[in-house]
Amino acid sequence: MPRTSPYGSWRSPISAEQIAAGSVGLSQPAIDAGDIYWVESRPAEGGRNVIVRREPGGRIEDMTPPPFNARSRVHEYGGGACTVHEGTIWFCNFSDQRLFVQRGGEVPRPLTPAGPRRYADLAFDARRKRLVCVLEDHAACGDEAAAPGSEPVNSLVAIDAASGELRTLAAGADFYASPRVSPDGGTLAWLAWNHPNMPWDGTELWTGRLLPEGGLAQVRRVAGGAHESIFQPAWSPEGELFFVSDRSGWWNLYRACGGIRPLVERALDFGRPQWVFGMSTYAPLARGRIACTFCEGGRWRLAQIDVDSGRFEPIETAYTEIADVRGAGERIVFVGASPSIPAAVVRGDLAGRRFEPLRAASTLAIDEACLSTPRSVEFPTAGGLTAHAHFYRPWNRDFAAPPGEAPPLLVKSHGGPTSAASTAFNAAIQYWASRGVAVLDVNYGGSSGYGRAYRKRLDGRWGVVDVDDCVNAALYLAARGEADSARLAISGGSAGGYTTLCALTFRDAFRAGASHYGICDLEALVRDTHKFESRYLERLVGPYPDRRDLYRSRSPIHHTGRLACPLILFQGLEDKIVPPNQAEMMAAALRARGLPVAYLPFPGEQHGFRRAHNIRRALEAELYFYSRIFRFELAEPVEPVVIENL
Repeated sequence: MPRTSPYGSWRSPISAEQIAAGSVGLSQPAIDAGDIYWVESRPAEGGRNVIVRREPGGRIEDMTPPPFNARSRVHEYGGGACTVHEGTIWFCNFSDQRLFVQRGGEVPRPLTPAGPRRYADLAFDARRKRLVCVLEDHAACGDEAAAPGSEPVNSLVAIDAASGELRTLAAGADFYASPRVSPDGGTLAWLAWNHPNMPWDGTELWTGRLLPEGGLAQVRRVAGGAHESIFQPAWSPEGELFFVSDRSGWWNLYRACGGIRPLVERALDFGRPQWVFGMSTYAPLARGRIACTFCEGGRWRLAQIDVDSGRFEPIETAYTEIADVRGAGERIVFVGASPSIPAAVVRGDLAGRRFEPLRAASTLAIDEACLSTPRSVEFPTAGGLTAHAHFYRPWNRDFAAPPGEAPPLLVKSHGGPTSAASTAFNAAIQYWASRGVAVLDVNYGGSSGYGRAYRKRLDGRWGVVDVDDCVNAALYLAARGEADSARLAISGGSAGGYTTLCALTFRDAFRAGASHYGICDLEALVRDTHKFESRYLERLVGPYPDRRDLYRSRSPIHHTGRLACPLILFQGLEDKIVPPNQAEMMAAALRARGLPVAYLPFPGEQHGFRRAHNIRRALEAELYFYSRIFRFELAEPVEPVVIENL
């Protein structure tokens, strides 16, 4: 019989310590002959990224020894930090951004010299025994965040795999990504784009013939432009080039063979916003087939496409979040998760419809009956439009709330803002739901997975559309009696932190909030941020300084007189994307107004927290903060937070 206890006061089987210590990030799977590789980001090792290998017999071993950390800082977000060929690994080391080579169990040795260069999106050119990758050169700006007139220079380069000798292949564009060598070594494909576009706005697909001596000839643009987003060029084993384009309004798959032809024309997204390098939503296989993943209603599914006939065959799996799809011959590997299954590296056999998890991201052993399952929610919002969210009701089989009590609601505003809320198992969300706090993960206008038009809702309207959708989502649930309108909170990180601060400043629906490395001053951001996002706000807000009025009117720091509820702020002190002064300015403004405020800075952390102790501290601190503001007793003691002006 469940015990009766107020919402927020339930004793949970999920602790912040378990979440921080028992979880790893999984990414960049790769198939090399019979071996499967992937990268693990380990909070228990200070966020170190470790390359891991699984042999055919099932033996799993770490390849990169301490203190090596396989993580790139190109675009600050990195990705594509390693590649492997016939047992040899090349990777970018985080501390110095040099490329290292590692053969078998040998100690990694440096391939490139120390200096202001960063590398990402590594691919191997087997014919010439060299790496092809993106180079970001910071020589002109002192390896710091880009300043006007002195931003880093990006290019495509080839690096001899033995000597480290470097050769430039393509230059002149502001950004490059996805260099991919054809199976015969004769052609290189890549993506390029220019300011002010982000890769989900407009990119170009280029190809060039690789000469025997290593240079490029017959360079031509295949597809794309300022208003068409191209994602993930990939070669089939037979040498055909494929790519994803949103020219139809949806990221669909296309074939570049005697012209551009669609493989599948559906109102579904087969691509994702390229925030990091090396992303993959499909893999060409043998015998003219493609394994792919697509988003439908905010959930990702697996499918197989026959290239010649165009037959599109969805495949049922246990997963609702599928990413990083790789293939070789008949095999695929991907990172998969569901609301009840933590992310795992999964090996798949499409012919036999068998999918085997090889490595789980979490060691948390939680009875599925103890988990809150997300419900897809569509709700009315501003302008007569509809927006989307995933709702997690409070759930703990050992507890029930007193009759008539509605739960506090935590609205989650995802980052990006061009990103999306995921249905993957999220221990942090279950942390809240199992304590009696409802969670609403909002896919506000501007989120991906619902087509280009939905993404474009945010153009010129950041700080308005996203805020409207978060507010309307919360009010929708409160009106249905599924949340307590007097105990609504909002929380978000990075761009989601900006949405959080705007919602608390310019609206009166929420009674508390948490900003994780969020933005309070758009002008400071546009002046201080890194090259990749330095012109992003031109599309989201307007040209600067021409529309300085918009930047000021939508910056919470200039309107703190309208803010009237408690706020907790979390900030990494080495963050180059949203510098610490953003959180510090907001904390100072709340102190001056006498509003309840807590500020937790974390030395050694960048954009997002990777160290176990800090992950735990941030989660527990936010819970403690809400317990004091909404006046519910915690079932377990946590380290208190100093809340000024409470």
